[in-house]
Amino acid sequence: MDVAREAGVSHITVSWVINDHPSVRPETRARVEAAIRKLGYRRNSVARALKSRRSSTIGVVIAGSDLFELPRILLGVETAAKQAGYWVSLAGRQGESTTADLVETLQRLTDQSVEAIAVVTDRPVAVEALSGLDFGVPVAVVMSGSEPHPGLCFVEVDQELGARLAVRHLLDLGHRRIAHLTGALRAFDARARVEGWQAELAAAGAEGALLEGDFSAESGFRLAHRLGTDGSGLPTAVLAGNDQMAMGVLAAFAERGVRVPQDVSLVGFDDMKGAGYLVPALTTVRQDFAHLGRSAIELLVRMLGGERARRRKLTPELVVRRSTAVPRADS
Repeated sequence: MDVAREAGVSHITVSWVINDHPSVRPETRARVEAAIRKLGYRRNSVARALKSRRSSTIGVVIAGSDLFELPRILLGVETAAKQAGYWVSLAGRQGESTTADLVETLQRLTDQSVEAIAVVTDRPVAVEALSGLDFGVPVAVVMSGSEPHPGLCFVEVDQELGARLAVRHLLDLGHRRIAHLTGALRAFDARARVEGWQAELAAAGAEGALLEGDFSAESGFRLAHRLGTDGSGLPTAVLAGNDQMAMGVLAAFAERGVRVPQDVSLVGFDDMKGAGYLVPALTTVRQDFAHLGRSAIELLVRMLGGERARRRKLTPELVVRRSTAVPRADS
């Protein structure tokens, strides 16, 4: 365990120090106690782990982007873990991590004797790192939109369904030209939303342009300025990759004199905090990120109890506000 490694002694020596065994030399005892203080372990937790080989800890790896929903996911994770009697050990691999980076992070967590691991990710690299490897503990992939893998459980919001709900709402209003300004298509959720958008348009015989952004408000602003500049005319509705991008779309349309929803209806994705106070209030697809985090821990606890790994998809909700309306009669 980490205390033994930090102090340069055996697990047995750490146990002797914790239990005040008289045969431990003073300098060795001081070194072990310094390691315990440095690593922040409580003595009873160290003793329990040595005795039972259980750490009562679940590791959480952040492997992906810095999207705003992460704090809500982690809140759900921590709440559910605490209720189940577990601590959380957090490890981050932000940005463009390689498979080797992620494997190293996972192995460090298993070296700390975590009992299970939740990997919060929107990137294929995470599933690539996990494929074919046995870390000896249950592993849950959170937010993944990839195909399930034996031995792993997948917990996600149904992104394709969310996009379908948004497009179906616009179709029901009478829109037939619905553009999609996507997030970065390297992300699972962005690709799944494209599939939902395309499927609903095809089923209705409708059409629409697709432009790739990166989930930022800046990319939504930039892409909104490109809409209709190829001579095809503005679409009557836009599905933004997320609410951040929708904010950028609103700003760009304001500069162009395009009114929302009178000229173009707009739908976001995520229902970020404050979406209902934009002007106009944003119609969006709500994801319950705290529920996502809780669900991941609940499944891991069940796996620790002997259940087999499985996949769980959570259902998103369309929240209709003032940014969508029937298209103009001359559209």
